[in-house]
Amino acid sequence: MKLPGPDHPIIITREPRRVRVTLAGIVIADTRRALRLEEARYPPVFYVPRSDIRSETFAASAHTSHCPYKGDARYFDLRVEGTHRPDAVWSYESPYPAVDQIRDHVAFYPDRVDSIAVTD
Repeated sequence: MKLPGPDHPIIITREPRRVRVTLAGIVIADTRRALRLEEARYPPVFYVPRSDIRSETFAASAHTSHCPYKGDARYFDLRVEGTHRPDAVWSYESPYPAVDQIRDHVAFYPDRVDSIAVTD
C-alpha cells in the first residue's frame, strides 16, 4: 500500500453538479452526490454512489486490477437494450484508508459509455 503524497497526490471532493451517465440512450446513473477524484496527472474521475445507478444494467465481470494507492478493483459489464460494454465500470469495495470515501461508489470509463454529462 502506498500513501498519496506530493509525488502522487489524490484529492477527493464532492461534485456539486449533477452527473448523469448514459448508454444506448438509457440513463444508467444519475446523481448530485458524486465524488470527483483527481489523481496525479490523470484526468479527473467521477465516482457515483451505488444507490444512484441502475444496478440491473450491471453484471459482475471476472476482471480485477490493483492500484497501490487505492487497493483492489472489481469490474462490471454494462448491458442495456442489446448493447454490451465489457469492463465498463469499476469499484473499490474495500479501498485503502486514504481513499475510503470512494467505498460504495462506482466509476465509468468514458470511452465505454455514450456520455458522462456534468451539468448544473
